[in-house]
Parts: sequence; structure tokens; C-alpha cells
Amino acid sequence: MKSDGEQRAGLLYGIGAYGMWGLVPLFWPLLKPSGAVEILAHRMVWSLAVVVIALLVVRRWAWIRELLAQPRKLGLLVVAAVTISVNWGLYIWSVNTGHVVEASLGYFINPLVTIAMGVLLLKERLRPAQWAAVGVGLLAVLVLAIGYGQPPWISLTLAFSFATYGLVKKKVNIGGLESLAAETVILFVPALGYLLWLGASGDATFGSEGMGHGALLAATGVVTAVPLVCFGAAAIRVPLSTLGLLQYLAPVFQFLLGILYFHEAMPAERWAGFALVWAALTILTWDALRTARRNRATAEALRRAGAQAQAEGPAAPAQSADGVKAVGRAGTGTSSGE
Repeated sequence: MKSDGEQRAGLLYGIGAYGMWGLVPLFWPLLKPSGAVEILAHRMVWSLAVVVIALLVVRRWAWIRELLAQPRKLGLLVVAAVTISVNWGLYIWSVNTGHVVEASLGYFINPLVTIAMGVLLLKERLRPAQWAAVGVGLLAVLVLAIGYGQPPWISLTLAFSFATYGLVKKKVNIGGLESLAAETVILFVPALGYLLWLGASGDATFGSEGMGHGALLAATGVVTAVPLVCFGAAAIRVPLSTLGLLQYLAPVFQFLLGILYFHEAMPAERWAGFALVWAALTILTWDALRTARRNRATAEALRRAGAQAQAEGPAAPAQSADGVKAVGRAGTGTSSGE
């Protein structure tokens, strides 16, 4: 059980992580005239430098030998590195070409895509409310596709690439810092090779646009690593349900920046699509909170039944079993309305 102080700290770390991710659209335009691919390559290279420094500080190296002995995990990390590079690159391009609102939509629908992938790939069973949320989400995509005249490819690609990344990370099951280190090592060589090629061809902006611009490109490593460190600190201090609610901060900030700062257009059909997405997320969040509350109540009832059985001694097993059955009936009874 975490203390109140730890939970408060965890909440602040979580707000900090998602807040920084939400405000990062303000950073990428500062890197012009660098193109999205060049920025992405610098992000990969400098992220490795920051991660290595972090590993030196925490002195955490034993995982490398264990990982090298598991080719399957290495293969999954290659997939993770490729998908996150697609996500990062497209997001940077979206921000610097005036598609901040559409990019924010990708992270709004990401939870819905994650649920759909769980059904299709992991054969997970959904509760009725989750099915309703996915259905409303699909309707939102249809409305937006009609409004755009084509499917919202930026949003869908961001959502599916990040959902795939999350699925792969779940299967790899190693720490956040370690995983980021492995992914950046995988990405380092092609990223550095691309930057050297740009330099040789005279197209690199690093070094040719002044020291300030070079420092901003180097800062991409910090911009990548700091929110991840805050996220890791939050994840071990606050409940998963709280972290799940905090994740909406990032796309909310991105959406507001797109409208209020970058002055992107919001025609009626786009408002309608976003409204449907927000309705789907409201259903999803309500269902998650209700399920978590019900599970806690059931676990507490089982704990009390067990404690009572121990207190009453050898004569209690049959009664205890009846109590467990009663709790089970209560749990199924509350879910019958779904």
C-alpha cells in the first residue's frame, strides 16, 4: 500500500509526463528548417546518449546479458523500434505541416484501437460497454472520413502504430528504461548513417544553422527521455486506473494547441467526429472505473469471509464456502445489467 505522499508524488509525475507529451507540439516547429526524417534521426541518436547516462546513474546493466540470450525478445524489440520510429516520425511531420488536431485524434482513439487489437489478436472478450465504445469509435472514424473526403490516415496510423508498440512491449515485458535503451540501440546505426549521409551530401542542418539550432536538435534526446522517466516514476506510485485517466491529458493539450495556438480549422464534421470519439472514451472510462470498483468490493468481501473463517476455527469451512459463493453471486448480479 503506497503512502499518501508517494501517491501525490506519483500523480505529479504522471501529470508531468503526459503534460510534457501534450505540449511537445510547441517544440518540433523550433527545429525547422530540419525535415521530419532528420529530426527523427537526431531524436534516435541523442535519446541513446541520454539513456546511457541514465543507466550509468542507476547502474543497471545485468538485463543486457539476459536479453542477448533471448532471440525472440530481441526480435520483438526490433518490431517495437520500427513501430515507434514510424509513430515518432509521422507525429513530427504532422505537427510541422499543420496537422496537430488530426495527430491528437490519433492518441484519443488509441485506447479504442488497443481494445480492438486485443479482441482480434489476443482473443480477449469484451464487456458490453467496451463493445459500445468501440462501435461509437468506428462511427466517429466514418464521420471524419466523410468530412475529410478520405479516412483520417494520420490519426489511424498514429493510433495503430502506438497500439502495436504497446502490444509488443507487453509481450517483451522488460523495464521501461531498459526497453528504451534496447530500442534506441537498434535505431542508432541507421539513424547515425542517415545523418552522416545528409552531412556528406551537404543537406544536413546540424552545424549549418548555428549553435542554437544544433543544441535544439541535441535536446531531442532530453525531450524523449524526461517524460518517460516521469511516466516510469508515476507507474510505480499510482493505481493503473489513475494512470489510464491521466493519459487523456496529452491529446487534450495537443487538441487545444492545434485550435488555439496553431489556429487549425475545425469544421462542423470534425467537431462531430471528435464528439463521438469523446463519447466513446467516456463510456470506456466509466466502464473501467465501475469494473475496478466492483473488483475491489469483491476482493474485500472475499478477504473478510476468509478472515471470519479463520476466526471461527475448524467448524467454519462449509460456512466460508457458502460466503464465497454468496460473494460470487453478488458480483455476477451487478454485472447482469451490462
